[in-house]
Amino acid sequence: MKIEVVDENGSGILHKFADAIGASVRGRFIDIPERLGEGFMTGFNWGSDLRMMIRNYYLKEEIVLERKNELPDGLGNVIFFLNGIFDSSVYQDKQLLPEQSNVFIAMQAVSSVVAMPQNTFFRSVTIAASREYLQERFGGLHHPIVTTILDGKENFAFEIGITPAMITTASEMLYQSVPESLEKHYNKLKCEELLCHIFAMLLQREEMPASGIHIKDIKAVYAIKFHLQSNLDKAPDIASLAKEAGMSEPKLRKLFKQTFGKGVFEYYQFMRMQEAARLLKENHLSVSEVGYQLGFTNLSHFSRVFEQHIGLKPKKYSLT
Repeated sequence: MKIEVVDENGSGILHKFADAIGASVRGRFIDIPERLGEGFMTGFNWGSDLRMMIRNYYLKEEIVLERKNELPDGLGNVIFFLNGIFDSSVYQDKQLLPEQSNVFIAMQAVSSVVAMPQNTFFRSVTIAASREYLQERFGGLHHPIVTTILDGKENFAFEIGITPAMITTASEMLYQSVPESLEKHYNKLKCEELLCHIFAMLLQREEMPASGIHIKDIKAVYAIKFHLQSNLDKAPDIASLAKEAGMSEPKLRKLFKQTFGKGVFEYYQFMRMQEAARLLKENHLSVSEVGYQLGFTNLSHFSRVFEQHIGLKPKKYSLT
C-alpha cells in the first residue's frame, strides 16, 4: 500500500496517516485496523515548538509512506527519530522482526519516503522541535554537529545508537503511572529528557567539521549502510561502494563518518558484532556457528574482536 501525505504547516502527519489507513481514534490513541495489523499510535503537541509521536504497532502488509512537506519560510523543525526504542519481546510469539534501534536526526523540510515493511514491529518515538526551542536549551553546547543541527543552512543527517538511558526514559512514557490530568506535562518532561540524552551522545562524537549533505547523498549513504547490513560475512570494498554511490572514495568516507560517527569498516565491524551478540543470545547458536556465519575463518580472531566490542568473550556472553 502506498500513501501520500502532505504536511502543510508543520503540524505533523499523525492524523493524516490515520485517515489514510482507516484507523479509529480512541482519545489520544489511534488504533491500527485489524485488517492491517495491531497496535496504536499516539502523540502530544506542546504548541509549534515541540511535538512527539509514539508508534507501537506491527503491520500485516508493507506500507510505503511518501511525506511531502510544504512548510512556510522560517519553519525549520528538526526531527529526531528514535527507532526500536521499546522492548519488542512481548510479541516474539508472532515471529515479528524488530525495528532496527537507532536515532536518526534530520531537518523536517525534506520530502521523504518511509517504507514500513510487513511483519515488522515498530516501537519508536519521533520528536519534532523548532530550532528556536533547541537553541534556547542547547545553544551553549560547543560541538560542530550541535552547531550544524542548531544553525546549519543546508540539509544534514546524523545517526547515533540507542542508549540504556534512552530506553528507560521511553519506557516510562509508554508505561506511565501519573494521573491523566498530568499526562501532557509528564510526557513533555520525558521528551526533553530524551533530547538531553541525544545531545549528550552527540557531544561524544569526534569534533570534525560537518558539511551540508544533499538528499541524494543521504540516500546513497544509507544504501551503503543497508549493503553492509546485508553482507555481514563479507568485508566492504570501499572502491566498489563509492562507484555504486556515484561519489569519490574520500567523499564517501567523509560523509559516512559524518553521518554515523564511524568509518565504513569500523561501522561494518560494529554491526557484525551486534549481530553476533544477537545470534548468541536470541538464536542460541554456538560460538563457532556464529563466527563462521559472519565470515570469520579464525575463531580466536572472532573471539578477540567480539570482546573488543561487547566487553566479554562470546562464550561467556552467551551464558550471561
